[in-house]
Amino acid sequence: MSGSPSTRIFELRDSAALQVWREELSESARVGFVPTMGALHEGHGSLVKKAIEECDVALVSIFVNPLQFNESGDLEAYPRTESEDCHLLQSWGAHAVYLPTPTDMYPEAEVQKVGAGPIGNRLEGAARPGHFSGMLTVVRRLFERVHPHCAYFGQKDAQQLFLVREMCEEAGLKIDIRACPTVREHDGLAMSSRNRRLTSSDREKAGALFQAMTQANRALLSGTSELSALEDQVHSFLQKHGFEVEYAKVVDDQTFDAPSPGSLLRIVLAARLGNVRLIDNMLLGKEP
Repeated sequence: MSGSPSTRIFELRDSAALQVWREELSESARVGFVPTMGALHEGHGSLVKKAIEECDVALVSIFVNPLQFNESGDLEAYPRTESEDCHLLQSWGAHAVYLPTPTDMYPEAEVQKVGAGPIGNRLEGAARPGHFSGMLTVVRRLFERVHPHCAYFGQKDAQQLFLVREMCEEAGLKIDIRACPTVREHDGLAMSSRNRRLTSSDREKAGALFQAMTQANRALLSGTSELSALEDQVHSFLQKHGFEVEYAKVVDDQTFDAPSPGSLLRIVLAARLGNVRLIDNMLLGKEP
């Protein structure tokens, strides 16, 4: 099968419809899957296009997962733009979209959550208790329903990507987890559904996230070896540009733990501008 903007996208409203659609595919068809929470943008588009390029069929899910929000206000404020999202998916060439309700996704009275482990309780997990457990629970459930050959995730959520891979390995899920580059705005701000909530003045400041990480990378390449100094530099730079910094940490890219000599390094950060919380990361030690 091949997707094109003129192809009518299948809208699958519950798990039964998803199962029927999945069973009607050829046994040889490779299924590429992109799980999302909607409010789609070109970052999601890059994942869909990669799935189309590498697989026979591209399926996208849109589900605002209540289990991964630790603040009810954040859940309520999350943008829901289903009609616009489906139009975008069709224009990108996706073959189908799964649009479950909370009852369809979690029909049982009490959901047994997937544990996130020690790494899931650090950094983003420490800032948002229960977030990664909720994320892994819905991703595991989606994988079990979709049975994809490949699943596509953006590198902006680097810790999430690490934990999804770890879950698949521990559960023996034979799914190729594909990491796709972060898609950025003209000033380096990573594309995110949350960006639309920034005020115009805060949007002008938001590019400082990318600048801070770029400066840290330059410092490392110039010979700075003290990682805490890099972290302090990023923290100070963001504060001067109006951010409230939650964390700015250099980690081992392969383990998301404290770096050891020779580790491939990644800086991960979370900071607030006004009432909008932004995250980002960058691999360090390489020329931009």
